[in-house]
Order: sequence, then structure tokens, then C-alpha cells
Amino acid sequence: MTRERIESMADDDWRARDVRFQEPQLSRNLELVDRLTAVAERHDTTPGAVAVVWTLHNLAVDGAIVGFRRPDQVDPILIAANLELSAEDAAEIEGSTR
Repeated sequence: MTRERIESMADDDWRARDVRFQEPQLSRNLELVDRLTAVAERHDTTPGAVAVVWTLHNLAVDGAIVGFRRPDQVDPILIAANLELSAEDAAEIEGSTR
């Protein structure tokens, strides 16, 4: 997700009115995307796969429900099944390091 993509959303897109896609949450969420992307690049995978693994890293979470819009989005997320994040990776995603 990028700021440009959000700004170009159709008027009838529910996200255009959702607080997570408006300031100040928008900037915080885009910063999280940047951190997920940095970790994904180190693991040669996608930010989506890292997000799934990071979500499952939380001991309160037993499963992650992942949605797709197109078939080509499935394979990149499957990598998450074999991806392990280090404590440093998790800290970076959570914004504990910088």
C-alpha cells in the first residue's frame, strides 16, 4: 500500500473513509509497511509474507486469515509457512529499533 494508491481510491471504496487510511493513522501504517518491506528484502520475500509471520509471532494469535484478490497473490504468501523471524526482525517491525 502506498500513499499514492490510497489517494487514487474510488470515492465508493470503503477504505477512503476508514480512519486507518486517514491521518494520523495513515502515516503510522505506511511506516509499518516500510519496516515490513525492509525485513522482507533481507529474507528475499514479500512484505505480505513477513506480515503473516509477524502476526503469528504474537503468542495470543493461533492463526492468520489471509485474503486474496487474484490467484497470483497466493504463492508469495505461502513462503510464510517456512519463514522464521529473528528477535531483531520482530523488533524492527514493531518499531523498537532504529
